[in-house]
This record gives sequence, C-alpha cells and structure tokens, in this order.
Amino acid sequence: MIVAIDGPAGSGKTTIAKLLSKKLNISYLDTGATYRALTLKALDEGIDLKDALHLTRLAAGLNLKFKGQKTYLDDKDVSEKIRTPLIDKNISIIVAYPEVREVMVALQRRIAKGGDFVVEGRDITTVVFPNAEFKFYLDADSTIRAERRFNELKAKGIKIGFKEMEKDLNKRDDADKKREVGALTLSKDATYIDTSKMAIEEVINEMLKYIRKGKK
Repeated sequence: MIVAIDGPAGSGKTTIAKLLSKKLNISYLDTGATYRALTLKALDEGIDLKDALHLTRLAAGLNLKFKGQKTYLDDKDVSEKIRTPLIDKNISIIVAYPEVREVMVALQRRIAKGGDFVVEGRDITTVVFPNAEFKFYLDADSTIRAERRFNELKAKGIKIGFKEMEKDLNKRDDADKKREVGALTLSKDATYIDTSKMAIEEVINEMLKYIRKGKK
C-alpha cells in the first residue's frame, strides 16, 4: 500500500506523514530528502549547479539510505544538514533538471518497491506513484506556511529573518509549480486538505477517515 502526499513547503507534509506512518504501522519516505541530500552532496563537492550532466551522474551514484526517520548520505546522518536555508536556496535549481529527476524517481520507486509506505513530496501523486491507493494534497495559506518554516528553523537555532524566509518560500513555490517536469500540481484524484486552521491531529484523523473507508 502506498499513501501518497503532495503539497507545498510548510503545509505540514513531513510532520503529518511521519505521524501517519506510525498510526498505520508502515514505513515512511520523504522524497524531498533525496533531492536535499543530492543538493548537499553537490554543494560539498563544489559542483556547478548549472551542470546538469555532472549532477545526473552524481545522482546515479548517490549513496543514500533511510533508517527510521533519519537520512544517511555516504553513511553519515545528514538529517539536520539537509534542512538548512542553504539547501532551501539551492534545491530548486537541481530539481528542475528532467534527467536528474528521472534518476531520483527511479531511486524513490526502488526504495518503496514491494513495501507499505507513506510517501511525501511534490510530485508523488502525479509522477512517482500515480497509481497509489490513497492520494492527498496538503495546503495552507502562504503566510502561515512561512511562519511554520520560520519557527521550525528558529527552534533549531538557525537564524534567518522572517521576510527573507517568506521570500525564499514564495520563490520556491513558484519554481515548484512552473518547472517543466514533476511540477507541483493537484492531482484530480487526490483529496485536498487545507491545514491552515487545523491541528496536526485533526489532519491525521481526516486522512485516516479516507484511508479506513477505502480499505473496507
């Protein structure tokens, strides 16, 4: 069983997907983490982010593993390093390359093959797992999403101004929705949930209602 979740940054996808996977007692996969890890690897190695061929080769040889809710790159835990503003600012460049996405989508499918997963990202319901048993699109007001992201970084001790945070998020939203391949779109058969005024538990309960109804 695949539960696919799409939506923009700050809509609550990651937190909700992790908790939902625990409720359902199945595995969790954050596809965004695969692109974040690739971005980190490229920056660490000083690769020109305009060099699509080099980035595609890097993606093909990526040593990436997931254990529980941790992300390991070259056997090192990079779960926190891939969630910094530096990665946020550069990831949109890398995810825009069709050849890079092709390699990464294949990787994501291999990870989830034959298993039960809650998978979240930007193109999960439309590209990665178009035949998923359950599809959801989580959304929220852009200001609320910026506040959530700002508070998340603040809690981690990462200093960034709110205006800069909001500008970066809006820029990423625009890039995600306009890219030629794997764009962020609302799948026709996905359940849309606006999380702006909902508590996390409310969102999870709403999703579980659809899942349990579908399993009967």
